Amino acid sequence: MMNLAFSHEPGTAISCLSIPITLHKEGGPGIPETELKCGFKIGGGIDQDYRKSPQGYEDNGIYVTDIAPDSAAGRAGLRVHDKILQLNGYDFTMVTHKKAVDYIKKLPVLNMLVARKGVTQT
Repeated sequence: MMNLAFSHEPGTAISCLSIPITLHKEGGPGIPETELKCGFKIGGGIDQDYRKSPQGYEDNGIYVTDIAPDSAAGRAGLRVHDKILQLNGYDFTMVTHKKAVDYIKKLPVLNMLVARKGVTQT
């Protein structure tokens, strides 16, 4: 299996291109902001054992593990295996899985900086 992730020590500088992505969550009328759908799943976190990751990630970062078809995430340009470095100014390189999920759920608009293996320039 080809490893599409890259190695990074949490809390240290990372040499990569940060790709800005703005994702507007979706939902119907009357849906509370906390229940809006973003259309992606994540894996990882500093409290997880990355060696057990079925995707073969090499660090404890927060990675996009799934994108729903025809979702806000797909339309925003997010891809499976993107590593979320920052979300609305919050550092995602040193966060637990639960804290990342909670932070993603509470915001209607996600302004992310992601790293994508193999992307070094735009």
